Amino acid sequence: MSPSGPSLPAAKAIQVDTRGALILDEESPETRDSRGIYLPNYIEPVSHIAVDIGGSLAKVVYFTRSPEPPSSPSIAATRGSSTISDLSTPISSSPSKDTPLSSSPPHKANGKFNGALTPAVLESHSLNGHTGGTSVGGLSSLDPRAVHESLLRRSVQHFPGGSLNFERFETDNIDACVAFLHALIERSAQVNGVSIEEMRKGVKIMATGGGAHKFHELFGRALAVEVRREDEMECLIEGLKFITLIPDEVYYFSDELIHSVSHQAGCSSAVLERPSPDPPKFAVTFEAHPTPQLPCLLVNIGSGVSIIKVDEDGSYERISGTSLGGGTLWGLLSMLTPATTFDEMLALSEKGDNATVDMLVGDIYGQDYSKLGLKSTMIASSFGKVFKKSGKKGTFRAEDISKSLLYAVSNNIGQIAYMNAEKYNLDRIYFGGCFIRGHAATISTLSYAIRFWSKGTKRALFLRHEGFLGAIGAWIKNIDEDEHEDVRA
Repeated sequence: MSPSGPSLPAAKAIQVDTRGALILDEESPETRDSRGIYLPNYIEPVSHIAVDIGGSLAKVVYFTRSPEPPSSPSIAATRGSSTISDLSTPISSSPSKDTPLSSSPPHKANGKFNGALTPAVLESHSLNGHTGGTSVGGLSSLDPRAVHESLLRRSVQHFPGGSLNFERFETDNIDACVAFLHALIERSAQVNGVSIEEMRKGVKIMATGGGAHKFHELFGRALAVEVRREDEMECLIEGLKFITLIPDEVYYFSDELIHSVSHQAGCSSAVLERPSPDPPKFAVTFEAHPTPQLPCLLVNIGSGVSIIKVDEDGSYERISGTSLGGGTLWGLLSMLTPATTFDEMLALSEKGDNATVDMLVGDIYGQDYSKLGLKSTMIASSFGKVFKKSGKKGTFRAEDISKSLLYAVSNNIGQIAYMNAEKYNLDRIYFGGCFIRGHAATISTLSYAIRFWSKGTKRALFLRHEGFLGAIGAWIKNIDEDEHEDVRA
């Protein structure tokens, strides 16, 4: 170790111990899809950050050391703006078994944790005789000189316990993402008691998604760190394989409907109700003891939609997709409603009645069309009532428009997903991507579409970190010096 200061370990191949992993409580509805994951048995030092930059959102994953479960991600950063002080968040209570659709208020406590990369691990209660100070990200907030001297006297200690943290920013505001990462690196240098220059030597940005190419130079120049590009599809699959091993990460709606159909063998009159404006609501079930579940279908809903077949050996192939995805919903509702953010659009849809906008079977036949199994509430034509009659343009509420378009996009994705699952004989269908956001109507529509079209034989599975698969995959992937492009500012 150089006498001028402690050196930090470089990024390395990661072997993550997920035993005892806990998903932290959410702080608000905005963080319901970006709760931190506490890994109590993970011991390796990590100093790199993963960034998945899509057409609409940039997702960030990074690891901080902590001997006790810290709070979930900062609300400020999740909303797309952050300063150094925003890296502090209230500690939450122990993770609960609430559904992923929960919107309970944040937990309050006096303690605070600072989000900091901790490649050099220190004990939180004692550093070679130095004590005092409050806990900061699992490290004692001691005088930097004491920390510095302690690091000089010993090698990095493997101290288990730390958290994966999740943040997201709008891609159009990529500078906010860069500012957040800059603040995170500066804070990490301060906590580790090293210079910013030394800290930067140990930090690498693992970039994936389309923006990994578009913003490659920006990240390298603004952060003065090494930037590496990772293949988008590979990262998605790696992220899926990892995240599905976290207890209570994967969830699905109850098997009531599937059970009622499968236990009526030989009863041809058993008809599964078609998707409707008000799909049935079922209980949420978590996979508390997950095991690798391949083969499967991954439906990643971002700005557009990619449908990927994953084989039992982990090999994959993009077999389909559609341009009608989250970007479609976001774009059209930006024109048709006053909402300015995706969360505002989802909030509008929760208050809407799409029957004022959509043409239903009942509007055409005046009743159910029982011969074809069509209930009067089934959508016959999305936006069918918007057509101008007698040359007059109707007036429609933003809430109703939002719900109509949400159903239209979700039902379309659900049907395409089913057809591909049927073609390749895949029963497990995972839905990922920031389009879902733990939103009840979206989950209900996608889940019910799969149940209906498969006659109850296939299941729609959802993820509590649905929008972060690519970033998680980039974080988890092995790093090989000889196989990646990089840039240093």
